[in-house]
Amino acid sequence: MNEQAQAEAMRQDPQEEPSEVESPQDWADEDDPDDVPPVVRQVDLGLARLLPDLDRARAWLLTMDGTPQSYVDLDDPRHLEFEYVQRLAHVADLCAEPGAPVTALHLGGGALTLPRYLAATRPGSRQRVAELDAGLIALVREVLPWDASADLTVEAADARAYLEAAPPAGADLVVTDVFGGAGGHTVPAALTSVEYHRAVSAALRPDGVHVANLADGAPLTFIRGQVATAAAVFPELALVAEAPVLRGRRYGNLVLVASHRPLPVDALTRRTAGDPFPARVVAEERLAAFAGRARVVTDAGAVPSPPPPSGAFTV
Repeated sequence: MNEQAQAEAMRQDPQEEPSEVESPQDWADEDDPDDVPPVVRQVDLGLARLLPDLDRARAWLLTMDGTPQSYVDLDDPRHLEFEYVQRLAHVADLCAEPGAPVTALHLGGGALTLPRYLAATRPGSRQRVAELDAGLIALVREVLPWDASADLTVEAADARAYLEAAPPAGADLVVTDVFGGAGGHTVPAALTSVEYHRAVSAALRPDGVHVANLADGAPLTFIRGQVATAAAVFPELALVAEAPVLRGRRYGNLVLVASHRPLPVDALTRRTAGDPFPARVVAEERLAAFAGRARVVTDAGAVPSPPPPSGAFTV
């Protein structure tokens, strides 16, 4: 499914107001044990809803103020519903030898889809997650608990501050997946500047990889600026997105990959081309041409990403 159809695929009735559930023990209907109601809770940054997938027994969609944020299958953390998460996972798969544990720093947590995936595909990985919303962390910990055996720490913290306090040269993988503002629709300005990219570089090992989930629409001014800004710090870059998004025909997610070492562009291209909704990988000269004369973004001039068209990501 594409990003605009993610929520519809969950087959929830938008007219039905979910009831609040205080305890997971109260979920099951005695007459129908498969009838699990949604969970609704006011958290620090908005109204969180956990909507059960009617097709997968223990899978859930997390929305914040009506905007889809995460999808988690508790029985199969390798199942990734959202396209952009599949692309992030491709990068995670290729950042080290298959199955080898890594040290990962996740900026933005949601329901911890990618950390759960890494724990399943790279056992023994050491992962740290910064999620600003402490109430959301508590809700996810209660309703969608992660594997207690995984070396996974989740902290309530600002992403930029958490990154800047991270041990130097300690991470194999840094994942930036933070959306804020009203409804959680935009990438915060503080995570778009050259100073931010320098902080990412400082937290990475020399052969580490940064992957960022971004979003933009025509005329793609924001993403062109992000490519130019990342290029001021990292010599190796790749951009992954569906062709209509890259051409500015549709607003959508774009995944930016950056490193100080050559990226596995060919392998990434094969993987994304084989996805249910194929994406393109733009790198090297084509990516430089895409960025054009875009200017490097600094903290002084940084702005959030543009919001999506009205209703694009609502349930």
